[in-house]
Amino acid sequence: MNKGKLYVVATPIGNLGDMTFRAIETLKSVAFILAEDTRESYKLTQRYDIPTQLVSYRDQNHVRMMEKVLEKLDLGLDLALISDCGTPLISDPGYRLVRELRFKGYEVLAIPGPSALISALSVSGLATDRFTFFGFLPKSDVRREKLLSEYVKLESTLVFYESPNRLLKLLEILKKVFGDVNVSVARDITKMKEAYFVGNISKVLIDINVNDFENNPHGEYVVMLENKEPQD
Repeated sequence: MNKGKLYVVATPIGNLGDMTFRAIETLKSVAFILAEDTRESYKLTQRYDIPTQLVSYRDQNHVRMMEKVLEKLDLGLDLALISDCGTPLISDPGYRLVRELRFKGYEVLAIPGPSALISALSVSGLATDRFTFFGFLPKSDVRREKLLSEYVKLESTLVFYESPNRLLKLLEILKKVFGDVNVSVARDITKMKEAYFVGNISKVLIDINVNDFENNPHGEYVVMLENKEPQD
């Protein structure tokens, strides 16, 4: 009997209309869907009439779920992995699962789609021929500054995910380490409050604070810093 496959399926990062036809077909066809948060994923499956069972998968329950995953795959059943939004594994759970399946010889296939990282870069106006993605930096200011200082001479656009509560502090640290360079900050891509802030760090800090952001932070942010000259 042929073994089943795991499909790593990208889902919308905000606007549910960004779901691809292939992603919908795949999620309808698999035995069950491994989801980071089944409550969030339920909204998506309801929207597209996907009847497939949602099963919670997180780093914390990986060992227990791995046994169930292998059992289903060995029966020839296909499975899917999704995260709360966007492309799984990109600052989301799934790395251990994909790694172990790969090393055990199972087939893992990508169903591509939305990614906050790529979407933000594509409209940033910064150099995109070379970029370095950090995901979420350490929470400690000291650790963040130490880590960033190691990349001052790296000729690459630097990309970070950041929470609203730490956004302003991150920009201040970036200014301290790299100088008042150009940045692009994307907020809530594809959502109702989607916005972009572009310019040197000083300007962006002012623009973000226009609506008293410091006292009322909100949103999901991708911060990009231009640490190289763009190529013509």
